[in-house]
Amino acid sequence: MYKYETHLHTFPVSRCAKAGVQESMEFYKELGYDGVFITNHFLDGNINIAWEKSYEEKIEFYFSDFEKGIEIGKAIGLQVFCGVELSYGGTDFLVYGLDKAWFLAHPEIMDMKKSDELTFMMEQGALVIQAHPYREASYIDHIRLFPRNVHGVEVVNANRTEEENQMAKLYAQNFNLIAFAGSDNHSAAKQKKLAGVCCENPICSVEDFISKVKDNQIKIFTFTNE
Repeated sequence: MYKYETHLHTFPVSRCAKAGVQESMEFYKELGYDGVFITNHFLDGNINIAWEKSYEEKIEFYFSDFEKGIEIGKAIGLQVFCGVELSYGGTDFLVYGLDKAWFLAHPEIMDMKKSDELTFMMEQGALVIQAHPYREASYIDHIRLFPRNVHGVEVVNANRTEEENQMAKLYAQNFNLIAFAGSDNHSAAKQKKLAGVCCENPICSVEDFISKVKDNQIKIFTFTNE
């Protein structure tokens, strides 16, 4: 089976990340992964750039870690794909299938209501997954669910409790949403629990990944990093 990390943050783009791109890519290569999706916090989340910068400057910065990851991946033999983590008051969404050119062409997303933004991205061909939907934290006022504006749910997040993941699983089952998994790794090798997806055939592109997810060709895996 081919193994992929679907939820990964890197420094400096994600302010909360504790590991850079090089360290993260080498960690997953050493573990025998076939590929990773870099899903840093977007402009509406914990991105490490001054708010006063222009939209175009922020987008260029946002994609800089991914572009660095691509080069490192080519050198060490690791596939690197792009994802995005959108945020809304502590409610997060993983988005796959939209590239830098798309985001540069659509600055209007920053003024959209979140449900409209998610629906628009889905209409544009993106795969949208609600991340850790039952996460509890001091900075989260309340839990929000978007069952009509996503394709799937992160039913296993390696950084969340078993209770939170079980609630996410029930949410996905009751709304007939795709079951998804990721590590939410912010610290490369210091991440002790890992989760992701695997498939029998390698992922050739983000479009191929989306097709495999929608066609139920992926399986969830978890393991402990020793």
